[in-house]
Amino acid sequence: MPILAVSRIITIPDRELKFSFSRSSGPGGQNVNKVSSKATLHFRAIDSPSLPAEIRQRLVATFKSRLTKSGELVISSQEHRDQPQNIEACLHRLKEMILSVAKPPKVRRTTKPSRGSKVRRLKAKKQRAAVKEGRRGKWVE
Repeated sequence: MPILAVSRIITIPDRELKFSFSRSSGPGGQNVNKVSSKATLHFRAIDSPSLPAEIRQRLVATFKSRLTKSGELVISSQEHRDQPQNIEACLHRLKEMILSVAKPPKVRRTTKPSRGSKVRRLKAKKQRAAVKEGRRGKWVE
């Protein structure tokens, strides 16, 4: 696959994507022992010229635990039995990760509770206090 098209604006050329292959773990008989079907994608996210600066910063900040010390994003897939499908799975995951940070997060604006909500809260507290007060009756012997 020559280019990974993430969106209309973002495309990643194949020279920025490095794949390595190894044998998968788990069940699969002799096929697992013979074929290197596990695909591992290495993408230098920290200095990729294909990503806009703000998207790159959000990607690095959001997926900091998935980055190596050199700033390389590592994604691996071994869910399929053949290598091309695992390559596609890695590329799909990378695309989803980039799309998840492509939209800037909403800015949270602090709000004050309304007067009505304050009144309702205090009324509920008084009712609860009255219930507890009623339990503390005098015992008659």
